[in-house]
Amino acid sequence: MKRLLLCVALSVAATSSLVSCGGYKFKPALDTNTKCSIKVVGSYDNFEALEEQFDKFNEYYPNVTLSYTKPDNYEDTLATSLSGKDKPNIFFSQPKMIGNEKYADVVSHMEDLSDAKLNIDLGCIRPGLIKRDAQNKILMAPVFSRTYGALVNEDLFKKHNLKVPTTWEDLIKVCASFREKGVVSPMMGYTNGSKYVNEFTNVIAYPSFLATLSKNPEALALANSLDPSAGQYMRDALTAVKQVVDNKCIDFTESDKIEDNYKKMLLRFFEGDVPMLLCNGDTVSGTVKREKESEAYQQSKFSYSFYPVPLTAQGGYFIDSPSVELSVNKDCENLDMTNEFMRFLITDQALKEMATNKRLTTPTKTISFNSVYGPFAKIPADRTISPEALGVNDNLVKQIRVASYKVGKGELTIDEAIAQYGTF
Repeated sequence: MKRLLLCVALSVAATSSLVSCGGYKFKPALDTNTKCSIKVVGSYDNFEALEEQFDKFNEYYPNVTLSYTKPDNYEDTLATSLSGKDKPNIFFSQPKMIGNEKYADVVSHMEDLSDAKLNIDLGCIRPGLIKRDAQNKILMAPVFSRTYGALVNEDLFKKHNLKVPTTWEDLIKVCASFREKGVVSPMMGYTNGSKYVNEFTNVIAYPSFLATLSKNPEALALANSLDPSAGQYMRDALTAVKQVVDNKCIDFTESDKIEDNYKKMLLRFFEGDVPMLLCNGDTVSGTVKREKESEAYQQSKFSYSFYPVPLTAQGGYFIDSPSVELSVNKDCENLDMTNEFMRFLITDQALKEMATNKRLTTPTKTISFNSVYGPFAKIPADRTISPEALGVNDNLVKQIRVASYKVGKGELTIDEAIAQYGTF
């Protein structure tokens, strides 16, 4: 009887394991004894979340060797590698590549993932994240999505008897309260170095600019085409940046000490004296690793979450945009098995598992927020904006990033920045 009960218990455990890894619903379409290799390349230094899926895929195809690498100068060498001797099967891609002559060679290698013969379930992904080319083909599949906001040290708010702000007015007031209590820079972020990678002003300006454009299709068309008249639609966004600076919500001398926009920014936050760190979800994804690297945090841990910046009286926005996308090299070896792996990976369960592991937001329709992203679950649908669905292009993004940087740093007035739209 004991042996029987043990067998039943092991059977239940095995079934549960299959369900938890997503394999239970997956049915192999190829010979499971197939022996081949699949190579994935990208811009991440490492990709443990994907490698976990390699292991699970090997439960079905044990003789398939899967690997992930980050080549040197990834974006500059990608076109050459896609047609070289050691071609990657799958590679990181970006929406900006589609329709851009600079990336024509890369795009020419992309397989149409919407081809019905591939049986890849792109229907599990939120439509607003999917980019189509001029022929209505889907050349890349989002595996993570990102948004913009602020990492908030919730314990610091409790210590000073303050509430996390939910409106723009509250944000300005709470910054003033922190300053009165001796906090030099209530808000921080990456503000030094290249104007194209500045994060602090962009986190404030970009969502606000998109909100304005989302209400006016004609304005969006002008902004995408870099028409100088579109500069007027940046006014609200740039005004918000200037108000944050004028109200001393940020001390640039402190933020400028941050040497890069990722590791050292998080390590600065984990020192425990920064109430709000403005950043995007890609930065948040590094929090688990940086927690362990921060001596200050290990000695004095605190609770934190990622909040939308409350840009209006109604609150903030959820800017729902893709973070990492994968494309298949249609000219690679072992294309059938490559597509089989993509069919395995692009599923509700596998994508959610990866998002949990990487601490990013899943791109699936049945969206579930990691606990750190909990505040974003409260944002209503009418304050969710998908840049891909809107048709926002990379030229537009560059304009607001540079304009907000120059206004924030005092290099241009709001009117001067508006007049220079399309020239940045």
